[in-house]
Amino acid sequence: MLDELDRQGLRDNTIIVLWGDHGWKLGEHGEWCKHSNVENDTNAPLLLSAPKMKNAGRHCRALVEFVDIYPTLADLAGLPLPAHLEGASIKPLVEKPNRAWKKAAFSQYPRGGKLMGYSMRTDRYRFTVWVNREDHSQVDSIELYDHQTDPMESQNIAKLPANAKLVEQLMGQWRAGWEGARQALRKSTA
Repeated sequence: MLDELDRQGLRDNTIIVLWGDHGWKLGEHGEWCKHSNVENDTNAPLLLSAPKMKNAGRHCRALVEFVDIYPTLADLAGLPLPAHLEGASIKPLVEKPNRAWKKAAFSQYPRGGKLMGYSMRTDRYRFTVWVNREDHSQVDSIELYDHQTDPMESQNIAKLPANAKLVEQLMGQWRAGWEGARQALRKSTA
């Protein structure tokens, strides 16, 4: 596709975003399909090509979310960004892929009829809080996975006494949610 845009002379005024549906499990976690809050299901490809990209072809390990696509396209096109957006433009990552970025990405998926799972993925951990769908203050359970030691998320370490402070810290970050992550990003990039 990029070669054809080059042939037609359109590459200098075309922004391309390619993203995929979220992941898929083939028996991992005892599940089939893609309906949960584990890494297999929430991780998805996102590729971007913009005119005059200095870092074309580079891989970036920063946490980005699909809600970042619209602000990115608007930013790259020179359009103003509405204040109500949940996402953040990743244009700064396009310019400098190794820069400091979001501290967390968020997802959610229900379990049964009564529970909603809200996940937060940091650079190291996946933290999921299962709450009553009608009363979010009622926490049913918590999951914590350390991607440095358990990238397949097979050992929930949330209840280990040694992780009590970490769970408390992640719970505070989780409660701050995407708004807290976005505010922290704005402070770190200002």
